[in-house]
Amino acid sequence: MKPLFSKDDIPSDWRELLHDYFESTDWQSLTRNLQAVLDSNPHLVRPEPHNFFKALKLCPVNSVKVIILGQDPYHSPDLAQGLAFSIPADIAPNSRVFPSSLRNISKALALEGFGQLPHGDLHHWAKQGVLLLNTALSVKLGEAGSHTNLGWKSLIDFLISALAKQKPHLIWMLWGGHAQSKLPLIKDGVDQLVMQSSHPSGLGVYKTDKPFLQPGGKGSCRHFTDANKWLEGHNLIPIRWVENSQTDLFS
Repeated sequence: MKPLFSKDDIPSDWRELLHDYFESTDWQSLTRNLQAVLDSNPHLVRPEPHNFFKALKLCPVNSVKVIILGQDPYHSPDLAQGLAFSIPADIAPNSRVFPSSLRNISKALALEGFGQLPHGDLHHWAKQGVLLLNTALSVKLGEAGSHTNLGWKSLIDFLISALAKQKPHLIWMLWGGHAQSKLPLIKDGVDQLVMQSSHPSGLGVYKTDKPFLQPGGKGSCRHFTDANKWLEGHNLIPIRWVENSQTDLFS
């Protein structure tokens, strides 16, 4: 029977970046564990297997400018797309299922002068070089963190380390403790901009000494503004964070 998961699902440029990893026992363990899940309950896996590596497919290695790390895919029905934080565009921002993290990302963008997100679909970020990477690429429907121990960590850690070493001038937006735990993997990179804040979800957005949003709508972490200033300073095209926005990118 043809496996539902293999390294051939990963784009060739990312396979080249990861080449040594595919000889490891970690990779063999991940493929074995994930295949067992897909063989037993494929209908409960989110996103669908063909979207596990969507973040890599939409954002080739040579186009990566910004990395935003999530934890694992949305475990609620009809949300996970294979891009960290992103959801389908047809889910209205005023819907009760619209994630709080995206609401707060939209608030931050507005506070920084970009305008609010018209929807939660972030494909347009990925296509501009924003790698929206979860640190586990699958989850069981209804159970947050349920696939964390399948072996995704080894793959994503290897990828983060290899990317930082290969590409100078990258921007890392590390929101929350889980993303910030990857700092040691980035330290050997050349001329990397690392920005840290609390996670944008729920009330935790305010609760650290580096809040994603300041209480009372007084301001944001300014990650989106600072990222574009960094890109422009390195003669790179800044990110159009809000589609069809006519606002000043550096307000």
